[in-house]
Amino acid sequence: MHFGSLVAATASYLDARRAGGEWLLRIEDLDPPREVAGSADEIVATLAALGFQWTGPILKQSERHALYRSALDQLLAAGRAFPCSCSRTELQAAQPADREPADELYYPGWCRNGVRAPDRPLAIRLRVPSATIAFDDELQGSLATDLTRDGGDFVIRRRDGLFAYQLAVVVDDAAQNVTHVVRGADLLGSTARQIALQAALGLTTPKYAHLPVAIDANGIKLSKSTGAAEVDASQPASELWRTLQFLKQGPPPALRRGPVAALWEWAIENWQAQPLAGLRQMELV
Repeated sequence: MHFGSLVAATASYLDARRAGGEWLLRIEDLDPPREVAGSADEIVATLAALGFQWTGPILKQSERHALYRSALDQLLAAGRAFPCSCSRTELQAAQPADREPADELYYPGWCRNGVRAPDRPLAIRLRVPSATIAFDDELQGSLATDLTRDGGDFVIRRRDGLFAYQLAVVVDDAAQNVTHVVRGADLLGSTARQIALQAALGLTTPKYAHLPVAIDANGIKLSKSTGAAEVDASQPASELWRTLQFLKQGPPPALRRGPVAALWEWAIENWQAQPLAGLRQMELV
């Protein structure tokens, strides 16, 4: 676990506990080729060492394929999803010249009315609505996205048969009765897609709050791919205090070396998300 992940975990935990709610822990292990053996267990151990207390058992997405398959079948039967043979290489070659680089490639709808190459492995895409999707984010304000322009129909099951994050997280949020999602602003691009999926499946949309992302002095987001340092679980109060300071909570200096339970008690009682309103990135100093 690196500092950026700890920021999201801490803010979501405090938001839930301050409201008297439950904080759920979910392992999103849907992509075996990219998983590092033992990493999930290390993250859980770090959270426990820092004093996080989650509600109920830990949910693992790798054990819930039947539920995702049921949702996928529902979307296909209703015509809200369709099979697609287009490869990433083909899509990269067809990107509009004026389109800015993005994680989600723009999809021109080639297989919307029938698979172009049915002999290839097929992905499944959600047929996105033409209407603008608008929502009120509790930190970022009113936002709106036209999915037909911002990426088009998106993948909900990959060509290799693995379920995509967007489908799994929507299904699990509903199954776990999630009412509030607090996460980093780097996931804002996923929110409209998840709202579209919720509508297609007849599910309730949670309230969203997107936190500023921690960046380094070069403006690069802290992540494991950029070599962000691991959280030091042997110094729980110090790491948590540093996280609260980043979140503009103003923790008392005396609590930096005290019992972590006392710091959590103070943090829950004094949690205020508003100092973060409107911020998409903040430098870690």
